[in-house]
Amino acid sequence: MLADYALIGIFLLAAISFPLIPLVLAFFLRPKRPTPLKTSTYECGLEAIGDVHVQFKVQYYLYALAFVIFDIEVIFLYPWAVAFNAVGLYGLIAATIFLLMLFAGLLYEWRKGALEWV
Repeated sequence: MLADYALIGIFLLAAISFPLIPLVLAFFLRPKRPTPLKTSTYECGLEAIGDVHVQFKVQYYLYALAFVIFDIEVIFLYPWAVAFNAVGLYGLIAATIFLLMLFAGLLYEWRKGALEWV
């Protein structure tokens, strides 16, 4: 009975050791004498002047998220369209429910004003 869990133990040991070994090696192989030049941030060779924080509008991220969602919708609908004759009525109902849920999400975004470019 214990031999059945040996493979799981080996995989667990490998899963724990793979991330830990590089971290331990990096700790011992790091530079021992840091200088201000070694620890400075490198950004195209220029030091930042002024405030480096730039505020972005949240709408940009909402547009990107909506694009990803509707792009994935097309990816899910393509196999359904290819196998349309084989899936039958059940496939048609499942695709209709899927499209209705996505349409409800689009209406929600539209009503909340997330699609208005201001």
